[in-house]
Amino acid sequence: QVQLVESGGGPVQAGGSLRLSCAPSGDNYNRYCMAWFRQAPGKAREGVAAIGSDGGADYADSVKGRFTISKDVAKNTLYLQMNSLKPDDTALYYCAADSPFVLYLGCTVGVGNDKSFRFWGQGTQVTVSS
Repeated sequence: QVQLVESGGGPVQAGGSLRLSCAPSGDNYNRYCMAWFRQAPGKAREGVAAIGSDGGADYADSVKGRFTISKDVAKNTLYLQMNSLKPDDTALYYCAADSPFVLYLGCTVGVGNDKSFRFWGQGTQVTVSS
């Protein structure tokens, strides 16, 4: 079991920045794929970014060049640095984790891969105003 707690969301104006954090705890998470997903009202959950135990990252096209996923092993924290935010980035952002061996599409945010992640945080709201 892995427990995940997100923080760092809030209101921000378009063009601004936010950094989300996710603190994992539990068994074996250091070997896990860690990812960020988001869900806007009335829309399906979508992948944002994922990072493997080797540091390799995958991003959704909509956030490439604006968002950066990273992890600080010493601080035991996963981050999502979000720059140049747009109103379309408004959503509830979730941290997720799982072994890459059980993920349908590996450590990626490919469409549908969210359904194979077993461990989720409670979410943190990001609201971008124009």
